[in-house]
Order: sequence, then structure tokens, then C-alpha cells
Amino acid sequence: MNIKLILINISFIGFYAINGFGQTNTDTTITKSKVPDPVTSPLSMPGMSGPLTVNPRPLKFGDIYISGVASGLVQLQNGVFRGDKPLQSDISNSQVFIQKIDGVVQFFVEVGAYSLPDIGVPYLRSGLAANAFYGVLPQGYIKIAPTNNFSVEVGKLPSFIGAEPTFSFENMNIQRGLLWNQENSVDRGVQLNYTAGPLAFSISLNDGFYSNKYNWLSGSLTYTVNGTNALALIGGSSMNRTNISSLVTPLYQNNEQVYNLIYTRTSGPWTIQPYLQYTSVPPIPLLKTTQSAATYSAALLANYLVPGSGFSLPFRLEYITSTGSPANGTPNLIYGAGSNAWSVTVTPTYQYNAFFVRGELSYVKAGNIEKGSAFGPTGNEDTQSRALIELGFLF
Repeated sequence: MNIKLILINISFIGFYAINGFGQTNTDTTITKSKVPDPVTSPLSMPGMSGPLTVNPRPLKFGDIYISGVASGLVQLQNGVFRGDKPLQSDISNSQVFIQKIDGVVQFFVEVGAYSLPDIGVPYLRSGLAANAFYGVLPQGYIKIAPTNNFSVEVGKLPSFIGAEPTFSFENMNIQRGLLWNQENSVDRGVQLNYTAGPLAFSISLNDGFYSNKYNWLSGSLTYTVNGTNALALIGGSSMNRTNISSLVTPLYQNNEQVYNLIYTRTSGPWTIQPYLQYTSVPPIPLLKTTQSAATYSAALLANYLVPGSGFSLPFRLEYITSTGSPANGTPNLIYGAGSNAWSVTVTPTYQYNAFFVRGELSYVKAGNIEKGSAFGPTGNEDTQSRALIELGFLF
């Protein structure tokens, strides 16, 4: 698909969306308030963890909604990986979302270009990311919902492992974090969803880290305590072993078990989300590994929305450690067997109607690294700092 054509189409649609055409009400006046429109969007996809909010009045044609995002970033970094650049600019998102959200048969289709900025790993430009990751249609599925509390989804689905969605605009921070590097993000498969009062349950048979081998089983149980507190228990595991290895299908992680405990609290201007994660990779004769490996990690994601201003201050703290040592043949899950790392990320954000601008500072410190497995052109540096700016609009 021609990326320039995607950008032209997105810009055209975005212009009309921002100027009020195609809205579901007849008021096309552009608000002068600096506070984002308080009207709640009818759309639940794409999933947004904040602080950015989607257009509350997306384009609608019959019972089909069309929305989207266009954004670009500039990144400056040290500890540059071999083949990466100290300074670069790129498209971070250029995507259109088409969806039907009611009735027995529903669907969601996401199409366009994207990059997946991620701390502690090399940056892959958007011109290469689609081929390396999920294609120009990174998510798309059909949803059968015979009742209000039961549904079945089939297609390319967002994984429910972890607390951070796939794309930068969906997250508190521009870059995904250290824990995200151990999680699958998009998988192909079938998912069943059921809700009963405050409980929401989902189970999925899928291809794990986009391996095209349907050997993963994932489950999620969420308890919504009240309007401000929720607790989720999530798990996933490969059911048999494969030796598939690529950028989107990391060899060891695709054979792992992963578990999350995620607590979310929203109170006034604050959103606070601490979570714990455990992963385990068993000895696998197929991969010629004789020792198991595991990671133990914790993260705190939080956002403070300055009341009445459009400004917010998201931040993220993380720590992850792995077991084993290179000497006994333990798989490398981070920066060498037995390595560890911590990070801090701060992302001041401003949104005015559809437009947003975000700055970001991140710092990663690795410990007990294996030679050649960490930062810098030789992989022997143990720290990396980045500064980013992302500009864009959601329509």
C-alpha cells in the first residue's frame, strides 16, 4: 500500500472531521475552549489508556464509524544501537479506523502506517515496521454479539496481556516500556468475552507472538470494584514449542508463560496503574536450551491531568530482572541471561480538541549485562537516554 496515499487520505478526512463535517449532531461550531470536548466518544476501539482522547463525534455513515490518527515524532538518543541513528524524525501513526459497534454482527478494521517506539531497543522506522510487524492492516476482526454480555471475536486482535496497548497514541507514554518487551501485542485467533455484573472474562486461542501457529491460550478476568477501582488477572502460555524466530516473533518469548496482576484507580485528576508481571521459559530441546529462564518485573504507570487546562503529566517507573547466567546456557530475555534493568519515563502532554503535542524524556539503566547484548554500537554500554517530541491529531 502506498504510504503517501494513506497520508493524503488521512489528512483529507482529518480536515473534515476537525471542521465538524460528518458529525452526528448538527452543531459544526469549533469550540474555543482549551479544555477537550467532554462528550464521551461512542467508540471503544482503538483502546485508549489516556491521556489522549479520541474525537467524541467521529464521522458516521449509516451505522459505520470512521476515525483515525496522524502523527509524527522526532527522537534524540545516546547509547545508539548499531544501525540506529542519534537523531531522526518519522511518522509514528498514519491510520484510519473503520468500525460497526452495534447489532449482532460488528467489526473493527485498522489500516495504515505506524512505528512502534519502545525504550531499550532500536527504533524501527514506519517505512519498515509494517513489513516487520503486523502489516498495513495491523488489527481487524469480526465480532458476533448475540447478547449484551457475550461476544465472539475472530481475526487480528489486540492482546490483553500487559497494561500498554500497541500504538503510541493509545498510551500514556510515546514509547512502550521494558515490561512490554516480554508481552505479545497483536495476535491472530478467536476470543470469547463474557460479562456478569462487575466481572468480565475473556479467553483466546491465538498464535502468541504473531507466529501463525495457533498454539497459545490466553485468559483475562477483570473485577470492577466500583467506578474508580478495577483489578485484572491475566495470563497466557504457549501450549507446545516452536522454533519460529523473527523480529515480531522472538524465539524465547514465543515459548513462554506470562502472568499479570494489574490494578487501576481513577480519582479526580489522577489515573494510577501499578502492575506486576512474571514470565517463564522452560528448557526446550528443540531450541537447544537446557536451563529455564524467568523474568520478575513491576511497573507504575500514572497520569495527572491539570484541571481545566488540556495539560497532563504521565510518567512510568519500571524494574525487571531475569534469572540464570550465560555460563549455564540460560536463554537471554533482556540484556543477557541474569541481567536486569530499570527505567523512568516522563511525557508532558497537551491536547487541544483534535490536536496534541507530547514531549518525552526516558532513561534506561541495565545491570549485569552480557557483553554485546546491551546499548551502544558494540552492545557494551549499560545506559540509554532519549528525548522525543510527537505532534499529531485524532479525528
